[in-house]
Amino acid sequence: MIENGIVLIDKPAGMTSFGVVARVRRVLSAQIGKKAKVGHTGTLDPFATGLMIIVTGKECKNAGMYSKLDKVYEATIHLGQTSTTGDPEGDMTDVSDRVPTIDEVQVTLAHFMGIITQRPPIYSAIKIDGERAYKLARAGKPVDMPERQITVHSLDLIEYSYPDICIRTHVSSGTYIRTLAQDIGAALGTGAYCTQLRRTSIAKWSIDGAVTLSSLGIND
Repeated sequence: MIENGIVLIDKPAGMTSFGVVARVRRVLSAQIGKKAKVGHTGTLDPFATGLMIIVTGKECKNAGMYSKLDKVYEATIHLGQTSTTGDPEGDMTDVSDRVPTIDEVQVTLAHFMGIITQRPPIYSAIKIDGERAYKLARAGKPVDMPERQITVHSLDLIEYSYPDICIRTHVSSGTYIRTLAQDIGAALGTGAYCTQLRRTSIAKWSIDGAVTLSSLGIND
């Protein structure tokens, strides 16, 4: 593992991004014989999988540069229900059992292309007045999440088999796919949340070049 550089990790489901960093730090520290400096360049939700760029040593000072890069995701959007968190970890509410046609789905996806406005989820790591939004939300405190402009460069339909829509999307930094799923569901009038999410690339770096934690000897 590189002491001063980047490590491409294929994050497994069920683990936080901070958990990935802690495990990589443990392995690298053992290799170099001292506590290693390790950080990430953008979180992935615990339920999500895929590419994380981990920075080590002197490269940690460039973490912000990597976090601003475009990303590509593959996601499954489940119609008919909403989730308080926008993913499988939240409380579900039934909305509608109407089955949109594939033409409706394609037209709706097209509406989310280009520069759009998005309100990030309150269950996110964004800081509001110095506190992580998800901590405020879990404490039952009000969270005033400001809208932001993001860019959806492409949004392709991979498969539609009701109630699931599978998409591939190339987006700007700061885009929340959970929110995109919710907004697509709202536009279709069915409600929706994201059941599966995988990040496949960050700028020029691809998941094909990533290693798993188990390949590094990390099995917990």
